[in-house]
Amino acid sequence: MSDTPSRSRIALALFVAILAVSTASIFIRLAQREAPSLVIAATRLTLATLTLLPIALLRHRQELRHLVQSHHFLLAFLSGAFLALHFATWITSLEYTTVASSVVFVSTGPLWVALLSPIFLREPLRRVVAVGLLLATTGGIIIASGDACEWQNGLRCPSLAVALQGRALWGNFLALVGAWAVSGYLMIGRRLRAQVSLVPYISVVYGIAAILLILIALGRGQSFLGYQPQTYFWMLMLGLVPQLIGHSTYNWALRYLSATLVAITTLGEPLGSAILAYLILNEIPTLFTIVGGALILTGIYLAARTD
Repeated sequence: MSDTPSRSRIALALFVAILAVSTASIFIRLAQREAPSLVIAATRLTLATLTLLPIALLRHRQELRHLVQSHHFLLAFLSGAFLALHFATWITSLEYTTVASSVVFVSTGPLWVALLSPIFLREPLRRVVAVGLLLATTGGIIIASGDACEWQNGLRCPSLAVALQGRALWGNFLALVGAWAVSGYLMIGRRLRAQVSLVPYISVVYGIAAILLILIALGRGQSFLGYQPQTYFWMLMLGLVPQLIGHSTYNWALRYLSATLVAITTLGEPLGSAILAYLILNEIPTLFTIVGGALILTGIYLAARTD
């Protein structure tokens, strides 16, 4: 009898994952009131790793040892490095741009997975992917323009030189880098999860990402001590909800679904995050964000959808 879960069980799990990851940007914004972005990212992954390690050591010791000592460890290390880069750039982006813009840009990950699939998944580049890329790029330009421009008796935008110096545009670029990094993380996960169980895999990957982020934060002179209890609470929630529940569920699904299909499910995050940002942070999406976001999500769907 196959141990593959039913489609309904996979769908339910991914729905829970979407709900979990949608809380991430809100928890990050609340923690950013006091803590630096790199400290938040490092603490999030450290707490998730410390939660997983006892389970990995008690129930998966042999497989964990084999993973660390085998040739798979190099790929696991690269996956962790991509995850560290993803969080470092995306969480930092929230210091410069809105939740909706940041999450929409970082959610272009499925598009990049689809574009890279001819190399890593041996799938041909279809015409619909090119159309999706055009739509997503157009949407990105609209959102970036909305963050840089303002409406005063008509649309007024700064010159290109001024626009490229804007905080929002920098934040949007950081979120885009986060999308590129998470694409590598998902594609490597798809390859390794076919051979490695969930807990050993995510324990190693989360742990590597945590160590890298700690080193980067300390290298920049940032401290992990001295914050208010509520700040540590929001970082704890980041580690437990979007990381342990959300990301771990995505990694679980990579054993049964392609990286592209798993990446598609992340498209629910911008909508959930925008709604939460409106309810909790009173952050109302602009018309630019709504129109540009719709184009980006449509483009991602067209590029990443399967027949």
